[in-house]
Amino acid sequence: MIWLTLSFEHVCDTVIINEQGQVLYKTNTPFRLLGAQTTTIQKIKPNGDHYHMQDQFEVLGEIEWHTFTSSKIRTGGTEVETKKFIPEKGLLGRTRWTALSLDLETSVVVLSRDDSSRMQVARFHRATLGIIGKSRKAMLEVSPEVAHMMDTVIMTFIYVEKLRRDQEDSPNGG
Repeated sequence: MIWLTLSFEHVCDTVIINEQGQVLYKTNTPFRLLGAQTTTIQKIKPNGDHYHMQDQFEVLGEIEWHTFTSSKIRTGGTEVETKKFIPEKGLLGRTRWTALSLDLETSVVVLSRDDSSRMQVARFHRATLGIIGKSRKAMLEVSPEVAHMMDTVIMTFIYVEKLRRDQEDSPNGG
């Protein structure tokens, strides 16, 4: 498995680091009093200059958050409404995109294959304080099977985890 650590559990403002300590992704959501907030997801850019050791990033995509209409995901020069990117499927809160299904549980986000195997390909592990057991930062566990589409996994995870957290934080939520 591939283990990615989040510097902060709130996925809209965090840094995502691999097991070697290399920053791979950064997210930022500036506060807006009016209008839709937009989360920018940046990805580390390969650096061919061995003398320039500072990390450089490029924008992978953006998520424009809407409350009463469908949010929008922009990446690779295209924009898609989230209701089309991740349409609802069934009564159990399962949603679908490409070859994967997202199971939004009460405490974690799980990504699994959308076929008869339902094989888990990614799972979020929330941070723990260490009151019982060892403390740890929030982590995303990703199967090597989907490493080739890591950017899509990250974008989707950020979207779904924010929805889960918003639902949990709402007065009627978990």
